[in-house]
Amino acid sequence: MSDEDFTLTAGDAEVTVRPGNGGRVGGLRVGGAELLRQGERFGCFPMVPWCGRIRDGRFRDGADIRQMPLNSPPHAIHGTVRDGAWKVARRSADEAVLTYDLVDPWPYPGRVTQIVALTGDALTLSMAVETHGSSFPAQIGWHPWFNRDLGGEDVRVAFDPAWQEERGEDHLPTGNRVEPKPGPWDDCFGMPDGVSVSLTWPGRLRLDVTSPEKWVVVYDEQEAAVCVEPQTGPPNGLNTLPRLVTPLEPLEATTTWRWTRL
Repeated sequence: MSDEDFTLTAGDAEVTVRPGNGGRVGGLRVGGAELLRQGERFGCFPMVPWCGRIRDGRFRDGADIRQMPLNSPPHAIHGTVRDGAWKVARRSADEAVLTYDLVDPWPYPGRVTQIVALTGDALTLSMAVETHGSSFPAQIGWHPWFNRDLGGEDVRVAFDPAWQEERGEDHLPTGNRVEPKPGPWDDCFGMPDGVSVSLTWPGRLRLDVTSPEKWVVVYDEQEAAVCVEPQTGPPNGLNTLPRLVTPLEPLEATTTWRWTRL
């Protein structure tokens, strides 16, 4: 199928999917209100095969040290799949399945599959990374840019993490876990019972971001948008908490955004 943009609909909810621009969700409209920041770099993009930053762009796989391009010097950031064109495997009025074959600079062959499923009150995103060859470490995550303002008061973010990853001067976790601190944030938090973060636009909408995964990065240092990023491990996780993709065990993750009108 073509990699041109298309729209899924369910009730008064609409999702724009952009296969040719990194397999991202380009927009989510509920009752005509656009929840995601617009633009080529925004919307909500998948982070694969790693999330956040890799220190100096390097990670170890057994005895091998792999070097990724430093697209956020001095680090590599947010994986490679957001830079490529995905293929549409199938789609219906309210669901789409996209695939992406891992290529250079990622050193291992593999395939990423993403499912975008819309209902009248929720959007569910699911991803899997699989290999039919060499095993390799990987991470899965999503990086949504939620609009701070929907035409009223600014969004309010609420969550109750068990800990915050202490952030070093290089923006990477130091390895220490500390008591959660008040924002503004560009930080990773641990939620061992699963990610659960609410975004409330007073008088308009409440959006609950949930995931069975145990890690979430919250970024609210920009004026225009707030990011809530469920992921399978912390930044630099290919080095500190690798999850192995094998021919028998793909890496899978999912997140659901459920909204309630206020």
